[in-house]
Amino acid sequence: MSDPIDIELLGRLVHAERLKRGRLSLRAAAEQAEVPFNTLARVEKGDLPDLANFRRIVHWLGLPPERFFQPPRLRTENTPELIAHHLARDPNLTDAAAEKIAGLVRELYTSLAGTERPIRVHLRASATFRPEASRKLSSLLEQMQQKLESMPRAGH
Repeated sequence: MSDPIDIELLGRLVHAERLKRGRLSLRAAAEQAEVPFNTLARVEKGDLPDLANFRRIVHWLGLPPERFFQPPRLRTENTPELIAHHLARDPNLTDAAAEKIAGLVRELYTSLAGTERPIRVHLRASATFRPEASRKLSSLLEQMQQKLESMPRAGH
């Protein structure tokens, strides 16, 4: 698991700030930042300081602490499940409604997502309507018809 703080950035900025302030020594910079010399030296080398020293160093740099926190990585390997998760937490939806919408999203995603290059068809331009596009369109229409026929009708 990676660190939640971009510690490499912090080290680079400490070094740059020392240069900017007239090539300050580590000792002089540590005094200004009100942190131990060893702590500042370790930060420049890529070590994570404790929270109190982190706050002092960031204050010395004149930067907001949140700048160093990496945003959480969302697992997007499974987009329909991510959407289903958010739908389930929506206070405006019942559990049944959220699951119904999630089911539709899963079906649409499965049928539309893919790595194939999309085929664009302008139905009025019959001269450019290639056989591969015709087959793809036919297949999609058949799949849509099957899905529609297999769905329960409202009120039945």
